[in-house]
Amino acid sequence: MTFQSPISTLLIGMAFIGLVVIAAVASQRESAEQQLAVSLDNATRLVPLPSHPDFAGEALPMDDMEVRERLSKELQVNTYWQSNTLQLLQRSGRYFPVIESILRRKGIPEDFKYLAVAESGLDWVVSPAGATGMWQLMKATAQESGLEVSADVDERYHLIKSTEAACDYLLAAHERFDSWTLAAASYNMGKAGLARQLSRQGEDSYYDLTLNAETKRYVFRIVALKTIMQRAKDYGFIMTADDYWLPLEQQYVTLDSAVVQWSDFAHDHGISYKTLKRFNPWLRSADLSNPLKQAYEIAMPVTENQGEQLPADHD
Repeated sequence: MTFQSPISTLLIGMAFIGLVVIAAVASQRESAEQQLAVSLDNATRLVPLPSHPDFAGEALPMDDMEVRERLSKELQVNTYWQSNTLQLLQRSGRYFPVIESILRRKGIPEDFKYLAVAESGLDWVVSPAGATGMWQLMKATAQESGLEVSADVDERYHLIKSTEAACDYLLAAHERFDSWTLAAASYNMGKAGLARQLSRQGEDSYYDLTLNAETKRYVFRIVALKTIMQRAKDYGFIMTADDYWLPLEQQYVTLDSAVVQWSDFAHDHGISYKTLKRFNPWLRSADLSNPLKQAYEIAMPVTENQGEQLPADHD
């Protein structure tokens, strides 16, 4: 029988431990290399420019270096702000069909639905300056367009009526400037302000003007949003039909009297106050005085399961 000395046993043990360590290091190195390969495959790359971009059928002058750079910037911002762009795509399923039908009826290019996206993200928002709703209408502009803006009712939150008001503005702007691109720019800075800059600078194209920082990027942002939302998959946004919000199916109840409590009105019609507000975000208080006995069309859900989600602004 052969006996190993304690030293031999120790050396064998150390050799075994060394092999284990080497194997572990090799495994970690292989794992790191695999992770690196994944990182390379998912590298962040510059978004290419579209070949022939246009807004409302009016081509962007892509031979102009500044035009290419400004459009590129907006494409990068909106492509890689994934969480926001995904939400825009979701909301478009609900609101684009309504907006598109009104644009067609008014004779305005469909591209202007992306102006609403740029203005509000298709949400019921209020700007620091007080511009309100999906079309970001100021109070005076809304009232000039015939919208009611009061403590009880603010029709800037009414999708159909606010879209019609925005269309009226854009039609007047197009008649004045004979350009849909300039009409869009005027929506941001006002018709008078844009006319002043065109006259002062002796230009007739949006792309040749020096403007304030917001208006300077405005049309480029709209074109970038149009490009991405029309070709979402090409820009990395994988959406199925079920991912888009469904349009709200609704019916209407005509009301020409005061309402003491909208919650009671809702319950009398078999829905919650929350659902009533969801379908009628333009109702801004808990009651309605209505001294002039004006007739209002109150939207109601056709099916009960549409009353589960409340929009962002639900005061």
